[in-house]
Amino acid sequence: MKAKEIRELSTEEIQTRISEEREQLAQLKFQHAIADLQNPLVLRHKRRLVAQLETILRERLEATAAA
Repeated sequence: MKAKEIRELSTEEIQTRISEEREQLAQLKFQHAIADLQNPLVLRHKRRLVAQLETILRERLEATAAA
């Protein structure tokens, strides 16, 4: 998901997406601890997506607070 696509989402949608992605990341980490993942780069992708979502959410909340 690109930053432009994330910015088009509402604040509630971003928050929901963050919680869903965190849950998926936790499941992937658990699976990786038990047995090897077929594609371990999925972990990196999920981590970065969560960070990107959180950054855009923080930007939006700071802009709202400043106004």
